[in-house]
Amino acid sequence: NIDLRVVLLGSSPLLVQKGLTESLAGRFEIVFLPHWSFAEMRNAFGWDIDKYIYYGGYPGAASLIEDNERWRSYVNESLIETSISKDILFMRRIDKPALLKLLFHLGCEYSGQILSYQKMLGQLKDAGNTVTLAGYLDLLANAWMLCGLSKFAAQRVRQRGSSPKFQVFNNALMSAVSNVSFEDAIKNRDYWGRLVESAVGSHLVNSFSGKTDCIFYWREGSDEVDFVVQKGVKILAIEVKSGRKRGNLPGMAAFAKHFKSPQQLLVGGDGIPIEEFLSRKIEDFI
Repeated sequence: NIDLRVVLLGSSPLLVQKGLTESLAGRFEIVFLPHWSFAEMRNAFGWDIDKYIYYGGYPGAASLIEDNERWRSYVNESLIETSISKDILFMRRIDKPALLKLLFHLGCEYSGQILSYQKMLGQLKDAGNTVTLAGYLDLLANAWMLCGLSKFAAQRVRQRGSSPKFQVFNNALMSAVSNVSFEDAIKNRDYWGRLVESAVGSHLVNSFSGKTDCIFYWREGSDEVDFVVQKGVKILAIEVKSGRKRGNLPGMAAFAKHFKSPQQLLVGGDGIPIEEFLSRKIEDFI
């Protein structure tokens, strides 16, 4: 018997997937290699948690962070534009390529926030309909760039019909499309809080090999939980705090009333430090 092993390397997941399905017809196993984690960027480049939260996990761009404009240009032109124009547009028929790019930029701008498809239609030129937007968002998720998390609910139908919560796979994407520098981002408390929450979200989606069907958010009225992770029958509710004070967590209390005995985790504040959470596997907390 001959044991044949094939190793496929590359940064174009859609291209690799198409080649596998067409030529190997099920005789393969996909091994997901996620974006670099905080632990990897710290060990390789000596980054602290603040640098990782802003600059994300692209090792090729690490040497450029002293020149913020050059770093932003590299991420936008060499990474974002290449991924969208070659990985997605080259491999899939896209009727509205300009809309795909606008949706990506909108998702990066609102990463960590919930935005209904109707509101997206109002902000995007020539948006078509919600089905088109949902399909384009799925393409961006398959390229490991941007996804839309669903609302946690007992029924799958309600989850799929919910407004998505934008989540980038790498915080560099969020920072690169903005005009906010590293220094200004740290000073802007609200914006930094969004970056911190987005970093936690990206750690979650990368920890689950890019699969978002087990990662959610939850909101009922004014009560909200940042992230909900479901693994089998286990449920973990995660609240993110970028400041030092814990404060009240009404969303967690309301969530606990709706669902039976969920595990709860506070990241930041007086909970587990953000750098520790980003350095560990999610399985450690479930």
